[in-house]
Order: sequence, then structure tokens, then C-alpha cells
Amino acid sequence: MEITRRQFGAVAIAALAAEKSSAAEQGGGFVRASGKDLITPDGRKLLLRGTNLGNWFEPEGYMFLFDKGPESPREIEAFVNELIGPDAAEALWRDYRQNYITGADIQFLRACGFNSVRIPLHWKFFTDDQGFRILDPILAECRAQKLWVVLDMHCAPGGQTGTNIDDSWGYPWLYDDGKQQELLITIWMRIAQRYRDETVILGYDLLNEPIPHFAKLQKFNSRLEPLYKRVTQAIRAVDSNHIIILEAAQWDTNFAVFGAPFDNNLLYEFHKYWMPPTQEQIRPYIDFRERYNVPIWLGESGENNDDWVRQFAQLLEKNDIGWCFWPYKKMEKSSCVVSVVKPDHWSEIIALGEQTAGTGNAEKRIAGRPADDICQAALTGLLANIQFRNCRVNHGYIEALGLRAPKA
Repeated sequence: MEITRRQFGAVAIAALAAEKSSAAEQGGGFVRASGKDLITPDGRKLLLRGTNLGNWFEPEGYMFLFDKGPESPREIEAFVNELIGPDAAEALWRDYRQNYITGADIQFLRACGFNSVRIPLHWKFFTDDQGFRILDPILAECRAQKLWVVLDMHCAPGGQTGTNIDDSWGYPWLYDDGKQQELLITIWMRIAQRYRDETVILGYDLLNEPIPHFAKLQKFNSRLEPLYKRVTQAIRAVDSNHIIILEAAQWDTNFAVFGAPFDNNLLYEFHKYWMPPTQEQIRPYIDFRERYNVPIWLGESGENNDDWVRQFAQLLEKNDIGWCFWPYKKMEKSSCVVSVVKPDHWSEIIALGEQTAGTGNAEKRIAGRPADDICQAALTGLLANIQFRNCRVNHGYIEALGLRAPKA
């Protein structure tokens, strides 16, 4: 499965580097960073107002109410294999990815007043064309609806956090493993080659929330920007059009890991959760913007009540900072744009997920397992309920963002 830059084709890379599109040469068609601002192709200042299409390429346990069960994509996929068998599970995930985000979702977001989406990606779908087949129809709808798109490497090869959010093995091997770094670079080159002339894409978000705050992982801070430079250099060999987006260490909060800008088309992203929505909380990022004359952007926040969301969104806009709240869709909870209704029998699925995992506990798990028809019915219900037409619209959350859902 793993591909290398050599397999990607040195001749093809050289040809792509030499062949620049007319849009790039003229500086037209693409959003660009200019001083502290993002500028649209027609020369207007752009303030992003977006949402994250999480749980699509990279399922997360809490978004299925698995708060005490499987958390990472690989754990959730193993759980579904256990529930309905690997063949049925493969078909389920294929249907899931075709239905979780559709044109109807994109049309609704535009009707609410959003002007952008951030799409979290898992590296494993982009070693071949599988990920592009899933992504391309949504990009086409975003183009039709005039929604800017950020492509976010949420799950990088080897893992950039060591936690569930990047489908890691429990340690961020990306920073120690040269082979995984080469794979990351190659995948970004494949993405950039395919989309280098795609104007609806605003930019490439190279790594999501790299390096947690864990004490033993601080040693990786000094390795982050050098890795960014290598990835950027590789992307620029095939794509001079798109903005490169950089996230900081410690869950994308620590801008001290950055030096002076190393490319003339960069956007610096920060994430902030579960803190007072006050000026002091965003002051370090504003200071960075002033020091280097570069744009900054809030790429994730939320998971809070409507009043907090309202206060933070207003604070960001007061400081001329675009935003992208997390997430667009998840099960039951209202701290998102739309909620997936819990399928029938889902509580029984949750209960099994809470039992100790692993084949060493197989006897107890099999004894507590719902009947096969119950498992199948619950997951069939999930496929129905994730579709936009069956979701619940959270008007209070949308209005907290200063937007408004269209009337039914």
C-alpha cells in the first residue's frame, strides 16, 4: 500500500514543476495570503466562517456516543467488524462515506451563510485514488455553492499525536520514522498534483494538532517546522497556487515553535477549546500576526454551549480572525450544526462497546453481544440517520455563530 516519491515519478514531478498554469502565472483564480489578510481572486478581503466536516474520513468514538468504547478509526472499524463481520463492514463503510457528507449537506451550509468548510482527511485513503473518488463530488458541490475548502491532514502516517484523533498506534511515530515522513510528503504531493488548478480549494492544512502537551513529547517541538518546510518544498514542486496552512505544537496552541515565515503564501492556524472566551486567550496569536505580518485563522473550536460559542465567535470577528468551528455533524448532541438521531438499538451497541476490548475478553463480549439481527438493524439505522434529510438542525448553535438556518 505504501508509495514513495520515487514511485510517484521523478520525471512527472520535474514536468509538473516546470508546467505552471496560466492562473498561477497571473495570480488569478486562487485565494492568497497578503500581509495579515486572505484575499479572494477578485481582490476582496476574505474572513472565513466555516465548519469542520469531521467524522467522515476519520470517525471518532465520541461522535457515535462511544465515550467509554472504541475511539480511533481503527478501533471503531474493528468494532464494526465484530458486530457484522468484515465483508458487511466493508460495504457499510463504503455507504457511510457516500452518505455522511453529500451535496445536500453542502447546500444547507451555504444556505445558512457559511462560506467555507475544513475537510479532515485520513492518509490511508490517498495512497491510491479511493480518497479522490470520495472527495471529488463534494468539491464539485462546494464549487457550485461557492464554499471555500481547506484540506486537513487529520490522520498522518505514523501519527502526529499518538492519540485517537490521528488513528495512531499510541505514539507519534511520524517524527522519528523517516519512512512515514516520506509517505506523508508523497501523499501531499499526490493531493497537490490532483488539485493544483482547483480554485475552490483555499489551502492545504499540513498536520492537524501536532504534538500533544504530554511532557515526554516536548522533544518533538523542534522537529515540527523543519518537517513543514520539507512538505512545503515538495508541494511547491507541483503546486504554486494554494496556501500552505501551518498548525502549532501542543494541540495547535504553541506558536513559539514557529520562526519567520518560510514561504510567501502561508496561513497560521490555531485551535482553542474549553477556556474563557476572552482577549487574553487569543493575544499570543494576534501578537504573532503583528510580528510577522501574516494571516491567522481559528481552525477548530466549539464543543460548548451556545452562549460560549456566541461569545467566542464575536470575539474572533472583533479581532478580524476567521473561524471554523468543530464539528458540523455528530450523534444526538446539539453542540454542532446538525445532529444525527440515535438509531434504534444503539444503546445496546454502546453497551457492548463499553466492555473490555480484545480477544482475551471474547467470552464475556460474546455473552453480552446483541443478537445478529439487532446489530444489523442498528447499523442500517445509522446509515439512514446520518443522511442530511434525517438529521436534526440545531438552530440555536447556528444563530450563535451569527448565521441562520433556512426555514424548512
